Amino acid sequence: MKIFKSEYLNDYSSYTFSYAEYAIKESDNDISGIYNKGFLPYTGKTEVNYPLFYLARSLRIDLSKFMDSSENRRVNRKLNGAVPEIVRYDLKDFDIKDKKFIDFCMKYANERFSGNAMNPERFEYILNSGIATDIFEFTNPENDHLTGYVLAIVNDEIFHYWFSFYDTEYLESFPLGKWMMWRMIKWSQENKLKYIYLGTGYGTKSLYKIRDFKGLEYFDGNLWNSDIKLLKTLCKSDKENKEKDLFKLMEYPNMYLKTIISKT
Repeated sequence: MKIFKSEYLNDYSSYTFSYAEYAIKESDNDISGIYNKGFLPYTGKTEVNYPLFYLARSLRIDLSKFMDSSENRRVNRKLNGAVPEIVRYDLKDFDIKDKKFIDFCMKYANERFSGNAMNPERFEYILNSGIATDIFEFTNPENDHLTGYVLAIVNDEIFHYWFSFYDTEYLESFPLGKWMMWRMIKWSQENKLKYIYLGTGYGTKSLYKIRDFKGLEYFDGNLWNSDIKLLKTLCKSDKENKEKDLFKLMEYPNMYLKTIISKT
């Protein structure tokens, strides 16, 4: 793994100079370490020829601490017995050019991704980026109807729930996306993995992950933090312009520094 920084905003009046941080995967053995340091896959520039990751407020679940919540059980009961069947495919053995697969995913993307964020060119780039390892296919056992896909990064320690694509008609009666995420958390726990990563934790749209899943923690730029109350506050204030970085705004900075020293 190689890490580099890219200069961003600066505010000389408060001595605040920001740098975006990236990691380059050099081998598959880097994956667990990359995620443990808070990085997530970056595919925003399709001309990049390296498997690249960006540092962010990422979310993960410590699977040793996960247990079903009442909300998880409520959502699962809504299936009324028609539990989707799941087939796991190694990405190397999956036909990523299959028209049915591409059309299904692009239909979902057109409905659910804003600003053309997932167009066919970017989707092809993601599938060929050398980052994803597996595709999980969900089908309705009653009629073999294709229900959804999850594109994931999996090894013997971690699972990254990277992208999901599903039949949005189910949303009229059932929160399919929420169920699929829960089911992959259960799958990861059943397969004795350590962590499942759930993407970023920014804004109020992320609050469902924070509310619904036990054992959750977030990367605060230095370490994995389990202060869920603070995380909710951060998400709710993400659209506000902050006059300084969070460390400078802390009421008790020495307490945080003591934590950093003790855990690193």
